[in-house]
Amino acid sequence: MSSCRTSSSSSPSFEKIPSTSIRVLRSVDSVRRWRRPHLLDRRTVGLVPTMGALHAGHVSLIRAAARENHHVVVSIYVNPAQFGLAEDLSSYPVTWAADTALLAALDRELADDGANLGRISAVFAPTTADVYPAGFPGQAVDSKGSFVTITPVGEVLEGASRPTFFRGVATVCMKLFNIVQPERVYFGQKDVQQTVVIKSMVRDFMLPTEVVVGPTTRADDGLALSSRNVYLGARRRAVATLLYRALSAAEKAYLVGGARDRETVLGAARRVVEETLGAQMALASEARVRFEVDYLSLADPETMQELEVVDPAKGGILSGAVKMLPVEAPREGEDLGHNGGPAVRLIDNIILPPQ
Repeated sequence: MSSCRTSSSSSPSFEKIPSTSIRVLRSVDSVRRWRRPHLLDRRTVGLVPTMGALHAGHVSLIRAAARENHHVVVSIYVNPAQFGLAEDLSSYPVTWAADTALLAALDRELADDGANLGRISAVFAPTTADVYPAGFPGQAVDSKGSFVTITPVGEVLEGASRPTFFRGVATVCMKLFNIVQPERVYFGQKDVQQTVVIKSMVRDFMLPTEVVVGPTTRADDGLALSSRNVYLGARRRAVATLLYRALSAAEKAYLVGGARDRETVLGAARRVVEETLGAQMALASEARVRFEVDYLSLADPETMQELEVVDPAKGGILSGAVKMLPVEAPREGEDLGHNGGPAVRLIDNIILPPQ
C-alpha cells in the first residue's frame, strides 16, 4: 500500500517536478526542513545517491527503496571530488530534464503498485557550494580539506588506478547521509568495491543507516548499465561486452570447472581478452576497436584483497576494468558517442558464491 504524505497549511513550500508531488530540494536547509516531520512521525526514508544520467539500474534501486521505505529521496549531484585531475569532469552527461521526466513517470507507476510502502518524495540536487561549504578542496592527491578516507580497501583496484576516487565517494556519501539521515541507502553491485567501501564507512563510523546492494542491471547482451555508456558510440558499444564475457568465463571455471586457484580462474578471463584484442587488431583501422585492460581481479569479498586461492566457504569477487580508447579512424557520419567519444573506463564484477 502506498503511504499517505503528510501536509498542512503551515508546511514550508517547496519547488516540485511539474505534474508530480516530488519536491526538488536544492539546499541542506531545505532537506532538513523536509526531513524533520518524517523523523517525528517515524516515517522511514530511503536514499538513492546518483550523479544523474539515470538509467534502468537506478530505476531498480529506486523501486527497491519504495518497497521498503515510506519516502524515497534521489540525490542528483555530479561530485567533483571523485574525478581525478586528468579526468574531464565537464564532459560528464548532465540530463536534468530527462532525469526528472523519468522520475515523474516512475513515481506514477509506483503509485499504482500496491506492493510499495512509499514513493519518490524528493530529489536532492545541491550545488557544490552547498556540499562543500568551506570551498571545494580540489582533486589533487595532496589537496587540503575535510575528507573521509577508508583504507586499505579504498587503495586497491579502482583506488590504485584512481587514487582520489574513493576519498571523493566516501566524503560525499558521508555528507549525503548526514544531510538526509536515511534509514537505508541503496547502491548497485556494478560498483562492487564502492559498496565495500561504503559498508566499511557505515560500520567504522557507526552510522545509523543500512546499506542495501541491488543486483547489477544489464543490457540484453550482458553489458552492465552505466551512465558512462553514452560515450561509447555504436562501434565501441558492440565490443564493450568483452569485460563481462571475460569475467563470465572465469566464473564458469569456478562454478563448472571447480577451479579455486587464481591462475586457473583468471586465466580463463585473460584468454577471452586476448582473443578479443587479437580479433580487433586484425581489422582495418576504420573498423577496429582498441582497448586497454587496467586489471582483472580475484579478491576477498570483505576486504577486496587479492586471493591466490578461493576459500569455498567465503567465495570471492571477480572484477575488472577496461579502458575503451577513442575510435582511431572515424568513418564519415559515424556515431562516436556523447561528447565525441572520449576514452571510456568500464568496470564490472561477478560475485563467486560460497560452495
